[in-house]
Amino acid sequence: MATWDSHGRRGTALEELVNHTNEIYREKGLALIQKIPTPIKPVNIDEASSRITLAYFESKSTIDYMGAVQGIPVCFDAKETGIDNLPLYNVHEHQMEFMEAFEKQGGVAFFLVMFTGKNETFYLPFRDMKRCWERANEGGRKSIAYAEFDPAYRIQAKGALLCHYLEGLARDLAQRDEAEEK
Repeated sequence: MATWDSHGRRGTALEELVNHTNEIYREKGLALIQKIPTPIKPVNIDEASSRITLAYFESKSTIDYMGAVQGIPVCFDAKETGIDNLPLYNVHEHQMEFMEAFEKQGGVAFFLVMFTGKNETFYLPFRDMKRCWERANEGGRKSIAYAEFDPAYRIQAKGALLCHYLEGLARDLAQRDEAEEK
């Protein structure tokens, strides 16, 4: 069983940006996205502060966020990396399976990937992650290099929208439509 500790709080900078952006999306009626909490079982609680000091994950978390954007079901995971690649050990098989099943049901799955050293965030369509995941499983590169991320999917802040990923979603949907027309 995995334990909850500071290691489990990786990715909080990106999550804070996404949470802030999601709140603005909700207020403007653009999207309704909810953070999916990882279920934990508390073991020790500091009575003075009422804080959990030791807990175990009850089950594997699938994805970080789920909701709807203008009637389109979406789910995504937020990943941060401090190096010039995204190690695929940060992506779990059960996440990939869930996202694939989600897309088969007509939803859109994707990743938001922040390169903290570059202060850049990208929208990564599920199909691109799947291609890299399969490459790794076939003995290829076990990470996605920064250079592999499509600059057209770089997320730009727009006013109070600090992680305006809906533009990436719009691009992803347009590419899906183009692929269907062919």
